[in-house]
Amino acid sequence: MPSQKSKERILIVDDSQSTLELLQRNLTAENYQVFSASGVTEAVEVLENTAVDLVITDLKMPKISGLDLVRHVRENYHNTEVIMITGYASIEGAVSAVKSGAEDYLPKPFTDQELLTAVNRAFEKLKIRRLEQASKSKIKTGPGGLIGQSKAIQKIYAALEKAASTTATVLITGESGTGKELVARAIHYGSSCSSAPFVPVNCGGIPETLLESELFGHVKGAFTGATESRAGFFHAADGGTIFLDEIGEMSLSMQVKLLRVLQDKQVCMVGSHRLREVNVRILAASNKDLSEAVKKGTFREDLFYRLNVISIFLPPLRERGDDILLLARYFVDKFAKEMDRPPVQFSDEVLQVLRNYYWPGNVRELENVVQRLLVMTEGNLIKAPDLPSLMRFSALRKKGFDRTLAQVEAEYIRHVLDSVRGNKTRAAKVLGIDRKTLREKLKSIEEDNK
Repeated sequence: MPSQKSKERILIVDDSQSTLELLQRNLTAENYQVFSASGVTEAVEVLENTAVDLVITDLKMPKISGLDLVRHVRENYHNTEVIMITGYASIEGAVSAVKSGAEDYLPKPFTDQELLTAVNRAFEKLKIRRLEQASKSKIKTGPGGLIGQSKAIQKIYAALEKAASTTATVLITGESGTGKELVARAIHYGSSCSSAPFVPVNCGGIPETLLESELFGHVKGAFTGATESRAGFFHAADGGTIFLDEIGEMSLSMQVKLLRVLQDKQVCMVGSHRLREVNVRILAASNKDLSEAVKKGTFREDLFYRLNVISIFLPPLRERGDDILLLARYFVDKFAKEMDRPPVQFSDEVLQVLRNYYWPGNVRELENVVQRLLVMTEGNLIKAPDLPSLMRFSALRKKGFDRTLAQVEAEYIRHVLDSVRGNKTRAAKVLGIDRKTLREKLKSIEEDNK
């Protein structure tokens, strides 16, 4: 149901006065602004003088048919959707309506719910198209190059501003691919020490045996292969910021050493007993729930509270709504420019799939998908068959009502597992159940299929 402020404009066209009154009553009750016309000529006059979002027209009318009106709208009003209604329903009529450009085809008699469902579907498609058009203009980026206009990302922008105004440690959490390093960079370059070094460190990508040396440095002869003294990342970041990504992968013994640095502001190079003061701000990030890790004993509680002075959670891409389409357009423009090729457009079907896909890999996965599409697609219009097979499978599919609840549940569970690439922990979270329940359901599904 539209909000009280939306007032989308709908033009209804029918030579039956009773039908016009019925449609007007139902649509006005849903807070739409409704205009009416008893024929195509009158409808064209309304369109010329009023900005209309949706036209609902009868098919068979005296002199000029509804199909002619559909063609007129499609040729002259790109940002107006059309729904065809008729009391003479036929396959040929439906095909003609769709080919002419109607978004939907409703045979009379239809229920109030069927009408409103078709209207909502048309406005959703129109919203996606308008957002795509708006995103073709210069996309405004937020702090650190972040892109988005959703409420979720606006909260991140506000948190970044506060974090940049202090020197407190910050813990950034969120799924892989949500942009945690971008947030860390935004905090650093928005702070008073923006001219000082920003040093990113992937704690999960450095072997445990080398992590201490990489962070704190080592002196010559400290271990086999240490042929010369070398400063660590903390020395390199002195006066600036060190970003410890995937800090949840750090061992308990290393956590103790890091805690000491946080407390004393001093580091000791491997193989040395001399302490050196460092002025470094620490930003940390993890795709794990560190509070749960504390309960399990795999992450130190005292270190967690030292890091978690300011906490910023990055929502997954699937919870950021229309930001998905803004990001897709940004990546299209980026890779088209890099590849020196003309601008590429998405079909309406592709936009809907992108908007509704689960995105287990988040923004990073979206970027990779868009790059793949530009590499693999030769034309200037990306269509649904160009999408990766997993995404085509994830598009909404209409099914009959002849299946049992167990069959529907089994299909949905498989769909969720596919979308998260078989990760049962993540699938269980999406489904709102624990891993044990998911295992039991999968076992039951396997037995039913024997």
